[in-house]
Amino acid sequence: MTSQTKYKLKICCVLLSCIFVTTIFSQKDSTKTKLHFFKPAPEFNKTRTIVLSSSLVGAYTGTMLYLNQIWYAGSDRTKFHFFDDSKEWLQVDKMGHFHTTYMEAVWLSKMMKWTGTKDKKSALVGSLIAFGFQTSIEIFDGFSAKWGASATDVVANALGAGLAYSQYYFWNEQRIKSKYSFHAFTHQDAQLEQRSNSLYGETKVEQIIKDYNGLVIWLSINPSSFSKQKTFAPWLNVALGYGAGGMYGGFKNEWEDKNGNHIERYDVERYRRFFLSADVDWDRIPTKSPYVKTLFSILNVVKVPFPAMEFNTKGQVVFHPMFFLNWNTPIFIKK
Repeated sequence: MTSQTKYKLKICCVLLSCIFVTTIFSQKDSTKTKLHFFKPAPEFNKTRTIVLSSSLVGAYTGTMLYLNQIWYAGSDRTKFHFFDDSKEWLQVDKMGHFHTTYMEAVWLSKMMKWTGTKDKKSALVGSLIAFGFQTSIEIFDGFSAKWGASATDVVANALGAGLAYSQYYFWNEQRIKSKYSFHAFTHQDAQLEQRSNSLYGETKVEQIIKDYNGLVIWLSINPSSFSKQKTFAPWLNVALGYGAGGMYGGFKNEWEDKNGNHIERYDVERYRRFFLSADVDWDRIPTKSPYVKTLFSILNVVKVPFPAMEFNTKGQVVFHPMFFLNWNTPIFIKK
């Protein structure tokens, strides 16, 4: 890691610490009773806030170091600059920014509630920190010769944090959740397989983060939360998903291989994918166990692999019996 990267990490960590320090001393610490670890403090708890802030600074630093290794290692550095990538990857990368910031905002808001911070304040602080986490990545991109800071990434981050905060503000709950699913592709074409591995990584961990052909972001909506009447299955959601396929370059399917040969694969169509499916809101399944509640919150990051209908810009209508990972044999209703 370069000294420039270390400097940027230090600045980001200092700013994060300042947010928490401000929060710590803005309220009186009146909680002296012993608390169950997984239950929120009934009143502001300074000890929990210090533990949380220290943990988040450490987690943030570790995450940035890891991202620096898988994204920026070996890339040339340059002066800070912007890059217009609004039309890149058919906006799947923007959906990734939206989802990640949303989930961070939800979790950070819950963590702030764990410290005993009041509902609306915890939602505001959690959403602002999530927005800061994700937007700080643009600093790294801005100094990379290969990429550049993206204004549309910042907008996507703001929308993700805004979705979380606005729901906490108006309803004190998340009725519309952003969720993630991944479906790995097996390429029959050796050239496309090689290109995919070069772009998105060869390991499953790298592919889950970077493979835009397999990533789908969902808006999982809970209809019962908008009704005053009791429903049969209050945990059942309707999910709308977006993804894309056929992408072997940011803007178009052309690249240079490791031998310097210029490759053009315009025979591979880039297309958008729209999904309709069912889902489960695990937070709405009754349980008195704080351990189970925590597990349910973790499960809510990922969409349940229910059957899904796909409508895409290739004109296809596809039924997926189980759309997740490779557990799927698509049935083409319209080709």
